[in-house]
Amino acid sequence: MSGHERAPQAPDLIVPAALADGELEVLGALPDSSNAALLVRCHAGEEPLVAVYKPMRGETPLWDFPDGTLHRREVAAFALARALGWPRIPPTVLRDGPYGPGSVQLFVPFDPEHHFFTLEMEHADVFRRVALFDIAANNADRKGGHCLLDADGDVWMIDHGVCFAVEPKLRTVIWTFIDEPLPADAVADLARVHGELLAGDGVASTLGALLDPAEVKAVRDRIARLLAGGRFPEPEPGVRPYPWPPI
Repeated sequence: MSGHERAPQAPDLIVPAALADGELEVLGALPDSSNAALLVRCHAGEEPLVAVYKPMRGETPLWDFPDGTLHRREVAAFALARALGWPRIPPTVLRDGPYGPGSVQLFVPFDPEHHFFTLEMEHADVFRRVALFDIAANNADRKGGHCLLDADGDVWMIDHGVCFAVEPKLRTVIWTFIDEPLPADAVADLARVHGELLAGDGVASTLGALLDPAEVKAVRDRIARLLAGGRFPEPEPGVRPYPWPPI
């Protein structure tokens, strides 16, 4: 799949019908995941799709995030990315599956030899927007391995279950752009989404169905600070700025 970074109706931001409504057939568990992550085939009238199903019941309890909310944060991350028009996050929906409610995200085939540290130079403009997204979403775990390269040369972002906390928790490998001016087109997208959050419509309604009201307000406030500052910020003082492991 491919599309345009800034087009909210781009093909890579549209939820396929099979993903939203198709019967889920479990194919197996994905290894090395801290929470249950199951590879599934989504059957509908069209050609089946492969997706990743993360059921709520398989979430590992965390001391700093409410229990049973990580799957909703995955869906909220896609909603915010779709509203902005970037970055590429595979279409992700909230639905009931074989093991109860959870997130279901389109599986994007990728080259396992690549990650942020191999891609950052060639795809700097993409990662500028990823950095802005992670600030807005307060991503507590942007590892290099969460950045995938597909067969078309497009870069995708996955694993957003620990986003949207109210307290500062940004931990990311992407600190390349500190003190750079924000790209003008990204500023326009951020301002548009901030307007929706202020008015309580558009993406505000979607996020409000997935997150706590204080968490939605915190997204609005973080975007407002980005717009007011006009530059990529430094890490928050007193907060560990890097994830572990980095890949």
